[in-house]
Amino acid sequence: MLEATPLTEGWILRHEGRSLPASVPGCVHTDLLAAGLIPDPFLERNETEVAWVGRREWTYEVGLPGSGTVGHDQTDLVFDGLDTAAEIRLDGRLLGSVRNMHRSYRFDITGMSGRLSVRFASAYAEAEAVRERVGDRPGAYPEPFQFIRKMACSFGWDWGPTLVTAGVWRPVRLERWSTARIARARPVVTVDGTTGRVELLVDVERAAVEAGLRLEARVGGVDVRAVAEVEGTGGVVRLDVPDVELWWPRGYGEQPLYDVELTLYDDGRDRALDVWRRRVGFRGVELDRRADEHGTGFTFVVNGERLFARGVNWVPDDVFPSRITRERYRERLRQAADVGVDLVRVWGGGIYESEDFYDACDELGLLVWQDFPFACAAYPEEQPLRGEVEAEARENVVRLMPHPSLVLWNGNNENLWGFRDWEWEERLAGDSWGEGYYLGVLPRVVAELDPTRPYTAGSPWSGSWERHPNDPAHGTHHSWEVWNREDYSEYRANVPRFVAEFGWQAPPAYATLRRALGEGELSADSPGMLHHQKAEDGNGKLERGLARHFVVPDGDFDRWHYLMQLNQARAVATGIEYWRSLWPVCAGTVVWQLNDCWPVTSWAAIDGDGREKPLWHELRRVYADRLLTLQVRGGELVSAVVNHARDAWAAGVRLRRMSVEGDVIAAVELDATAAARTVAEVRVPRELEPVGAKEFLVADADGVRALHFPAPDREVPYLRPEFEVEVEVGPGAVTVIVTARTLVRDLLLQADRLAPAARADTGLVTLLPGERVTIGVRGWEGVPDVDAVREALYCVEPGR
Repeated sequence: MLEATPLTEGWILRHEGRSLPASVPGCVHTDLLAAGLIPDPFLERNETEVAWVGRREWTYEVGLPGSGTVGHDQTDLVFDGLDTAAEIRLDGRLLGSVRNMHRSYRFDITGMSGRLSVRFASAYAEAEAVRERVGDRPGAYPEPFQFIRKMACSFGWDWGPTLVTAGVWRPVRLERWSTARIARARPVVTVDGTTGRVELLVDVERAAVEAGLRLEARVGGVDVRAVAEVEGTGGVVRLDVPDVELWWPRGYGEQPLYDVELTLYDDGRDRALDVWRRRVGFRGVELDRRADEHGTGFTFVVNGERLFARGVNWVPDDVFPSRITRERYRERLRQAADVGVDLVRVWGGGIYESEDFYDACDELGLLVWQDFPFACAAYPEEQPLRGEVEAEARENVVRLMPHPSLVLWNGNNENLWGFRDWEWEERLAGDSWGEGYYLGVLPRVVAELDPTRPYTAGSPWSGSWERHPNDPAHGTHHSWEVWNREDYSEYRANVPRFVAEFGWQAPPAYATLRRALGEGELSADSPGMLHHQKAEDGNGKLERGLARHFVVPDGDFDRWHYLMQLNQARAVATGIEYWRSLWPVCAGTVVWQLNDCWPVTSWAAIDGDGREKPLWHELRRVYADRLLTLQVRGGELVSAVVNHARDAWAAGVRLRRMSVEGDVIAAVELDATAAARTVAEVRVPRELEPVGAKEFLVADADGVRALHFPAPDREVPYLRPEFEVEVEVGPGAVTVIVTARTLVRDLLLQADRLAPAARADTGLVTLLPGERVTIGVRGWEGVPDVDAVREALYCVEPGR
């Protein structure tokens, strides 16, 4: 039987005559940090202090024991991931050279032993050498990330630091085997009625050419087995599983998973040689891109059920990916599921994530949209890159295809759009730029290896060069004009078929800023704050966006911080409420972004320390199965009853036209029924429409609320908010009860101001006079203090 021995101990890192202990998996930066040789680049402005690391060569070394053939025919040295351009030598003998972070590598070292060394060139040097060879190409950022097959955002992004890594970033091991081994198993999983089929297409590597081999496969939990002979170096095993339970996205059903075990036998000796194990789920997936009277659709269909995708974009959760544990993946993805997310887009400037990521998505019912790693640049199609691109695509398509959560392969992020709109076409003057990957190589690889899943050439993409790539009426749309230049009310200006990116910035949580920037005075334009703001004119866009709704605070950082986080939540909610109310014409929203890779002002709902911003709590409201929203349709105000639950929603919608003083001017109750997975609209009577800045409309139905203020907050003559605060201590948690005596708009308890580990279970909430809210707080140790709670409570105030 194949034996695998992890190589995790005894590694050292060498550089310019110095050596230090190294962790594998890991990277140079984390080893230097552990040795105390560099400051934490996440803190203050230390990022610039460690820029030199990415421009040096580094060597990892470890001693390998003798690898003779006693008991085995062959010994392989296997790297699951090397970052990025490296030479591998054993006892001075060159085993091979590599140049792709997104691939694994295997070397036959039978009979060899000695000192293993992995010498990494600077990623800059490798990228610049390739650029010199193939010619320059345009990109959204000045760094040369498109010339090397490496995580692009390690070169910096408009939310990420420039920390160019090197290292053995995924596990490495010795594999000893005899006669033959399973080189690749490709499971094609389908459903026909109530029968599930697993077709395993298997490639075998032989050490003994003449040996007779057979394959046996079984599905755990059911009495299903199958056998097939190996002919040459391949074989096919088919398993039919009766009465399968379908795998569903969260909110649509359960997520049953089936263990599949494939064993390779030496037929003559009836001896097991190798075993391959994976979990699969049985489900069908389609992407409905048919033309209709509105344009060209983009609707996910799972098991015949059409979905409005409630999505988030995912970036690497740490700029040093080797630090992301299985538990951290699960925590972050659980945070997504907890607010109603059912689709996670793995963005193309990052990586193909680890099995831990996709396992968690399988179990949580989170659909995965997987970008191939191309983003925001023209990518050369010449060698050595072209061969690397196809090799990495083939490996990762096969690696990920067992996961039922994976429902879409996407060719790139914004590169088709960039070619058309960002002056690339003129600058390229006929040079290659990646089109051959997105419309040629990648769809061919997916069609050949993973025919059960749809492929799309890019995001955004209208489906044809006959239309603008980012045409909202066709396919996927990225809405960035709003953040860059307009008010978020402009999200309502068109009806996209599928919004794959949109978002609004806000600073991270207060405790995250304190950890990153130290204990000095915080200000919006301090050197530290500006260093942790990577977007072009980011603070300018934040303040212009805020000024349309509030008076921008001058010199009051705490108020600035609250209002920026409030404005982020309001902006994203405005888009989602409008687009969800347009289902089924609009079939999905994917918020930019769920998470961060370090502490930074960004579009994320969860900051770089894992703390939830108010946006995260707001997503729980706007991504809930049942949503009530007030929208203007053709100059008339309507209440949209959005029901993505599996049962009909017969809602009695109570409408109240109110004054900011708390008086009810007019009220009515209307009946509305939205069938399962539909939207119903109810016209708001004219006499209920608020007039002027002093009035607003409240809609309530079954505990779900919507508000409509016809004027921006800076024009609303709010009363000074008055409320009472009580604190109760219970087992493992503190309860904060706030009772309003006036209208209290967008009350927020910033629990991390009470204690860095504290978390509140409630985000922004608007209270009418006499209403109360109960907020649970966990992680707050010590004696609860009402005065401290009042200091951590923020809300909208008159003239502010």
